[in-house]
Amino acid sequence: MKKILTAFLSLSTIIAFAQTPAQIHQKAILVDTHNDILSNVLITKLDVGKPQSTGNFDLIRAKQGGLDGQIFSVWCGEEYGKGKAFAMANREIDSLYALIARYPDKIQLVHNSKELQKVVKQKKLAAMIGVEGGHMIEDRMDYIDSLAKRGMNYLTLTWNNSTSWATSARDEVMKKDSLKNLGLTDYGKQIVKHLNDLGVMVDVSHVGERTFYDVIATSSKPVIASHSCAYALDPNRRNLKDDQLKALAKNGGVVCVNFYSGFVDSTYTPKVSAFLHRHKKELDSLVKVYNDGDLANIRLNAIYKAESDKIRPPLSLLIEHIDYIAKLIGVEHVGIGSDFDGAESYPLGLNSVADYPKITEELLKLGYSEKDIDKILGGNFLRVFKANTGK
Repeated sequence: MKKILTAFLSLSTIIAFAQTPAQIHQKAILVDTHNDILSNVLITKLDVGKPQSTGNFDLIRAKQGGLDGQIFSVWCGEEYGKGKAFAMANREIDSLYALIARYPDKIQLVHNSKELQKVVKQKKLAAMIGVEGGHMIEDRMDYIDSLAKRGMNYLTLTWNNSTSWATSARDEVMKKDSLKNLGLTDYGKQIVKHLNDLGVMVDVSHVGERTFYDVIATSSKPVIASHSCAYALDPNRRNLKDDQLKALAKNGGVVCVNFYSGFVDSTYTPKVSAFLHRHKKELDSLVKVYNDGDLANIRLNAIYKAESDKIRPPLSLLIEHIDYIAKLIGVEHVGIGSDFDGAESYPLGLNSVADYPKITEELLKLGYSEKDIDKILGGNFLRVFKANTGK
């Protein structure tokens, strides 16, 4: 009888202290390493400190989704050449500073892991800056210094376009025979070393394979892939092949999984191409309104939501990328890099930053422990962040 009573009490204790997926999620420090809202708000003029019915991000939904740290992408397209790209980077940083000034009780700029954890304890969103595209430094080392002083936490060495010192994934595939150089030049290697010295993380999302391996050979600190998926599951040139993932793990870095449907689902691209063809006139009109092709595409998908939803992949495909990478190189090297507000489509169920808890739920179903989930949601990023900044 005593044994039965003891067993009953033990089971009761386990049940009493069992945590729900929501509790596990809220306990973890969640950091998203890539969100493109800054370039959008320069066009839309939306105040994302208030609830918004469009886009994927605002401070209210961020709180609902348990988001603790956000790296805001500073981006402009390749049409911004020398004399324009660096200025655009500073305009976007200004907009982030303005948001922080308007809502100091909700969001604060941080420069290292220690500051991030302090701000999280204060129940505020820790804001960080990722400059997406080496063309934004305009080949000038002093511009790197300037951006670092303003809070740049990582530099994505290329966007889709190559620079004079690094080749992009797109160009290494589409223009390989016409490139003047492949991978990092000597100046590119100097830039990587300078970023290491400054404590600014080197981001290898968007870079070509040759550039990737040159970075791995050059960097003295762990690197980050701020928004990339597994090539084995979706052979898109923006995704990382198995050998790249293994090399990144050996470097001590972290690959933060991108939510964009085109990088998650190998069948998405032909379906979205057909969708865009059907609505070409509307898309052309929206491009004229926004003067931005990506934002026009996002708005088109919102207008025809019922139709566009039919070609969105299931959430399970995104979870497969996380699980695949974790099993291949270890759970210590996986993170979250949504690419919210930077694409027109994400898996079903992921509509905004309020939906991050669904990822935790799915990982728990697969048998991931709370400790491992903590690593994926933010712990791995914090490790790499600290390794780069020293704090």
